[in-house]
Amino acid sequence: MVTIYDVPADDLIEAVAARLEDRIDEPDWVEFTKTGAGKELPPEQDDFWYVRSASLLRKVAQNEPIGIERLATEYGSKKRGSNRYVVRPGEHEGGSRKLIRSSLQALEEEDLVTTASGEGRRLSDEGEAFLSEVATEVFEDLDRPELERYA
Repeated sequence: MVTIYDVPADDLIEAVAARLEDRIDEPDWVEFTKTGAGKELPPEQDDFWYVRSASLLRKVAQNEPIGIERLATEYGSKKRGSNRYVVRPGEHEGGSRKLIRSSLQALEEEDLVTTASGEGRRLSDEGEAFLSEVATEVFEDLDRPELERYA
């Protein structure tokens, strides 16, 4: 049985994002929001919401139980201020908690993620089956000889 650890992360996230487009709805405000305080502009990807949701689903599967604060730290970046006057080194700023929370709530509505009270979010049984199914399809589509030993 193929798991999320057996396939490359970028291929898995792409495939999960394509599947999530049919299952979850993108909020209206996503095209205007930044991904964190360290960013100056919103993302330019058309399918950003689905890619971020797929990435969050993978992170929850790997690090469960995991909370919003820890996810915001992982999706953060350096805040450098203005590009014109750099007078000191940049500091780490967390990612957008609203974006993460909304995405996880959409995944909860589809029963892919559950909330463990006081601990954070966990992958549900349906979410685990969903990720394994997608990972199996990605593994079969890969044309990489170095991964054949895992088959």
